[in-house]
Amino acid sequence: MQFCELVAAVRNTPLNVTIPADWGQGRASFGGLVVALQYEAMRAHVSDERALRSLAVSFVGPVEADVPISFEVEVLREGRAVSQVVGRAVQKGQVVTLVQGSFGASRESAVSVDSVPAPEMKAPAECPLLPYIKGVTPEFMRHLSMAWAVGALPFTGRGTREMGGWIRLAGDVQDEPLTETHLLALVDAWPPALLPLLNKPTAGSTLTWTIEFVQPLPQASTLEWCKYLAVIEHARDGYGHVAANLWTPGGELIAISRQTVAVFG
Repeated sequence: MQFCELVAAVRNTPLNVTIPADWGQGRASFGGLVVALQYEAMRAHVSDERALRSLAVSFVGPVEADVPISFEVEVLREGRAVSQVVGRAVQKGQVVTLVQGSFGASRESAVSVDSVPAPEMKAPAECPLLPYIKGVTPEFMRHLSMAWAVGALPFTGRGTREMGGWIRLAGDVQDEPLTETHLLALVDAWPPALLPLLNKPTAGSTLTWTIEFVQPLPQASTLEWCKYLAVIEHARDGYGHVAANLWTPGGELIAISRQTVAVFG
């Protein structure tokens, strides 16, 4: 199933969605997709006037492929400008992903600070593409295109603090405005920035993820490349803390991400 088909499924029947195996990531389904679908279920309970400001995600357990999953939503509070919403992805009676979202309407403010500028990178056409290789790369990679521009590839033992490049959806993609739903998949698609520091394949997974959005979202298309850069801020004892940003093709900051990653080696 294409990304747009899964989004349509959660919009129509949020309490009964099945993620196919071609969106797999090891023994689990791709976390960015799960969060994107949970966000879609949450979005339906909030006024369009209140834009998504941030999501705080806990990956509680693996989401199995080809097993029905329920995207439940609870509105905790609706203030004059901000709505606080919790989403629970439930499978086999257990919470597998927990998402807290803050949605807020714009307001007048004397504070105005320009966004962090985009880093210089080679154009996507000049960067090596990370291919989908069955049995080697995660299954969900068949649905995304990733052009590597900064740092080493995973498991080469030549990593630095920085890792990044360009990314966009692949396959039969509709030309439509890039939304928060798409961005959740694009940001989380990148492997943990700690993996290039390892010299052999080793399991790694995200424990928690916080992502914030620049509103109103800069205009971009689902067919265009977005620029991504992750920076390791600290890593020790099997855990790493990574900050990352995503920019539009025109260099406008669009999303700010932070992850706590567990590495089993």
